[in-house]
Parts: sequence; C-alpha cells; structure tokens
Amino acid sequence: MKRVLGALIVALFAAAAAVVTWPQLFRLEREFPFAQAVSLRPLLVGGFAAVALLFLLFGLARRIRAFCLWVALISLVAAGTGAGILATRGLGAETLPEKDADSIRVMTWNTAGPATDAETIAETAVAMQADIVALPETTMETGRAVAVAMGERGTPMWAHVDRYEGPDTWDANSTALLISPELGDYAVIESEAGGTSNTTIVPSAVAMPVDGDGPIVVAVHAVAPRTSAMDGWRSDLQWLADQCATDDVIMAGDFNATLDHMARLGVDDADLGRCHDAAKQTGNGGIGTWPTALPAPLGAPIDHVMATSSWRPTGSVVLSSLDHSGSDHRPLVVQYTRR
Repeated sequence: MKRVLGALIVALFAAAAAVVTWPQLFRLEREFPFAQAVSLRPLLVGGFAAVALLFLLFGLARRIRAFCLWVALISLVAAGTGAGILATRGLGAETLPEKDADSIRVMTWNTAGPATDAETIAETAVAMQADIVALPETTMETGRAVAVAMGERGTPMWAHVDRYEGPDTWDANSTALLISPELGDYAVIESEAGGTSNTTIVPSAVAMPVDGDGPIVVAVHAVAPRTSAMDGWRSDLQWLADQCATDDVIMAGDFNATLDHMARLGVDDADLGRCHDAAKQTGNGGIGTWPTALPAPLGAPIDHVMATSSWRPTGSVVLSSLDHSGSDHRPLVVQYTRR
C-alpha cells in the first residue's frame, strides 16, 4: 500500500512539474494559476533545483530512498528544462552595436506614473539614441515634458498619447509615445476601451505614418493577469497579435506577458501575430524587466520590443542601472535596421 501511495504521489508531482514548466503543452499558458507561475521561470528553476537537493538528502534514509530519488530526478529534469528554455531565449547581452544612418533604436519603459521624473526618462532616451520611445503609465503632460527635455538635448521628438477617461487620475490610464521627426509625421488612431479598438483596461497607442516611410508603431500596455482580469488580459494579447498583421509594424511596451504566454498567438514562426521578439533574437529574451526588486536574471521578461520581418534586430540591452529611479520596470532598448 505504501508503494502504491508513493507511486501515486510521484506521478502527481511529475504531472504538476510538467504543467508549470511547460504549460503550453497542455494549452494552459493563459489560464490561472499556470500563467502566473510560469511568469517567473527563473524562480521555478531555482525552486525545482532546491527540491532536488532536499530529496537527495532525504534519500540517504534507506526506507524512503526510491521515493526520494524519483522526486529528485523529476525535479532535476524540470529545473534543467526550464534552464534550457531560458538559455535558448538569451541570458544577457549588455551592449548595442554602433548606430549608423540605417539604424533606428526603440526604447520602452513603464515609468509607473510619477515614480519616474521626465528628466530621467529624457536623459536615458537621449543617452540610448532612441528614435521611438514607448512609455506606458505616462501622462501626456509627462510625455510632452520628456519630448521638450530631449529637444533641449538635441534630440527632437513628437509626443503622442492614448488615454482612457475615467473617474480617477490613475496614470496607467495613459500611454505616451515619442517618435523622431526623422521617421515622418504620425497620427494616433482614436480608440476606446473594451478590446475592440484597443486593449481592454489600460490603453495602447497605435500611431500610423501620415507621411514618410516609417513603420506603424504600437506603444503597448496590456492589463496585468490578475485573477479578476484574466479575460481582459487574454483579449489584450489577442488584440496585440492582430495589430501585428501587416508587413511594417514595430510594437514596444509592457505586454504583461512573457513569451510563454504568447504560445499559439504567432503566425508562422513569429512570436505574436507576425512580430518577432527582438530580445529573444539578440540574447536577452530570458532577462527580467520586472520587478526591479529582483535581480534581472531572476525577473519576468514582460516588457518587449517586437517587429515584423521588415526589421532586423542587431542588438538589445536591458538597463539595470536605473533600478532605483522609481519605476518597478527596467527599460529595454533595441536597435533595428530595415531589411
């Protein structure tokens, strides 16, 4: 009877380990609680490694050795699988190539509203030579202040915003987008909440080129996958995938989702719609952009810069030097060249 019970526990543990390590296999990557569990994959890897070590020690007792060794083996396989997934997505690239006349740089930073001041945002964007800056949780007033500060530093930008009207002044109701005049004139499409013409609860800004040969630019802010907002979160990811259906699109912002959550939302070999994740392509796909309370290698890569195949990423960097600037997100910067 004890052997049967032990075998049952081992089987259940193996099933649980498989589901949390690769929920895509069971089509559970956007379901509670598996979506939340897989968000912090590095912590899962560490947790399984710790369980393996613990049960190897327990296995020194002869009477429960077989049971403990099976649990340790399953944990090692789960930890190794998770670590392998992170390694294939990239565990850190710290430099960008030299920018030339054919390159553009895209920066995204969820500024957490007033937690990050306009001067810090502007200094960072100018230092990174950004041509497109996506700023979720940033008001029009702050966006304009950033554009003015960048202009004073020799980098003029046009400031756009999409805002949901509401009874409060929650800064997440606004998403600002800055675009260099060198990419041409842009206009933001009018939208409303609900998931039909925009993301559901917090806004994304869709900027269309009026003239020039710049891409369609989407400054992204999807709602977080809280238990009360799971339907909206899933709708947001599908809406974002639909925005990446044409040949010339760049999306950047806070997707509140890792690449695990985007499984089955890509077209052909793309990650989301027809867009490819630049951090994954350039060696940073496993580096966390949130929260800054955790070291970057242990965090969740939920901020992304993505583009269709018209653009080739040549480098990316997650900026950890600003972890104490106020926001709980790290900036992500990507350099592209047009194919």
